[in-house]
Amino acid sequence: MCRSIKTLRPPYAEQVTETDIRAAALQYVRKISGFRAPAAHNEEAFTRAVDAVEKATAELLATIEVRGSR
Repeated sequence: MCRSIKTLRPPYAEQVTETDIRAAALQYVRKISGFRAPAAHNEEAFTRAVDAVEKATAELLATIEVRGSR
């Protein structure tokens, strides 16, 4: 499953949307947890994890420097 998460930095992706980042975060958490959709009692933890991965991904993409791209 994780193999299909797309690289979200230049030159692989010109424009990355919040939707792209959220989808990658969701796919990552699904892979790690082993749940495609969590049970009701795990929903909050699952959603928090997706939010955290989404935030970390956005921060990473905003701060990394890709050599040769500027």
